[in-house]
Amino acid sequence: MEKALKEYRLSEVRALDTNENEMIIEGYAAVFDEITDMGWYREKVDRHAFDNADMKDCVLKYNHEDSFLILARTRNGSLELKIDDHGLKIRAKLIDTTNNKDVYKMIKEGLLDKMSFGFSVQEQAWDYDTDTRTILRISKLFDVSVVDFPAYDGTDIKTRKKDDYLLEKSKYLEFKTKRKKLELKLKLLDL
Repeated sequence: MEKALKEYRLSEVRALDTNENEMIIEGYAAVFDEITDMGWYREKVDRHAFDNADMKDCVLKYNHEDSFLILARTRNGSLELKIDDHGLKIRAKLIDTTNNKDVYKMIKEGLLDKMSFGFSVQEQAWDYDTDTRTILRISKLFDVSVVDFPAYDGTDIKTRKKDDYLLEKSKYLEFKTKRKKLELKLKLLDL
């Protein structure tokens, strides 16, 4: 059985102005049916991808960093996740810490305005004619993250291990080649 890869994708976040001294941020960690260029393939997230995903203990992070303190968490209610027609929406109430204040101020000033999500795929579909991967089912959502410098405009692939990326690309190209050979054989049989 293959080990599920942990992947990351990008969206946006904003700070809300409240009359109280609360630090609340909202945004979309994932957007449905939007095609993103991943380099050697294109990708989109199906609108039902999160339907049965394990999101019980998801954390809000900064740049997916384990060394950075957690900003909020579903387990204690400071992070709320909601699936709507647009995507995976997050709402977080940040507690009064130095890190949280800094992140909140940077979001409010527009220095940080993107989000990403860390996940593992349960089911996917490939369109080999257009080299497009559709994520159909996500098995686990590990984190949603405020990110500052994504590798691509629509995604954050910077945190993905290069070896995992190259292995996945190699497997994809091998499968695509086998598929093309099979199509040619079938055409020859029809003649």
